[in-house]
Amino acid sequence: MAMELTPFLEHLGYVGILIGTFFEGETILVIAGFLAHQDYLGLPGVISAAFAGAMLGDQLYFHIGRWKGRDFIAARPALEQRRQRVSALLGKHQTGLILGFRFVYGIRTVTPFVLGASAVSPLRFFFLNAAGALAWAIVIGSAGFYFGAALEKLLGRVKDYELLVIAGLLAVAISLWLYRRRGASRR
Repeated sequence: MAMELTPFLEHLGYVGILIGTFFEGETILVIAGFLAHQDYLGLPGVISAAFAGAMLGDQLYFHIGRWKGRDFIAARPALEQRRQRVSALLGKHQTGLILGFRFVYGIRTVTPFVLGASAVSPLRFFFLNAAGALAWAIVIGSAGFYFGAALEKLLGRVKDYELLVIAGLLAVAISLWLYRRRGASRR
């Protein structure tokens, strides 16, 4: 199995992490952390690529929010409920929200747009976003790494199961996404 993953990861590993975390990222980063434990990638490189992807993506979304504002969100009814939730948090906990929105399931993707449409200054968002993206990359990347270590202790030689583990993580992520989409469509 190691022979199958190595060429793919040599060509796309860190770039794939950067692109994946630009758009979303938790599953990509947990898998990348797991692959770092398996010695396919280096954990510092995984964290760096995830930081860059998250930072760049959220900066772009923030500036789209400044440019298009509420019109952007209003054109997407599925985002409106989350916008209301983020706006309520913004009024009470602006700094904490900017630092930690990546860790809150359900508001991660809409928050930068809402922050951009609000009175948050671009410079303030930049620095707090950088700190939050770095913390997120370290915590989630390390979680994937230590998930690999825990599996190693539980199963012994994890390399024999790594494709199955990756497929399982992807299946869980897709199942959660589908469950959430189904719940949103019912509302």
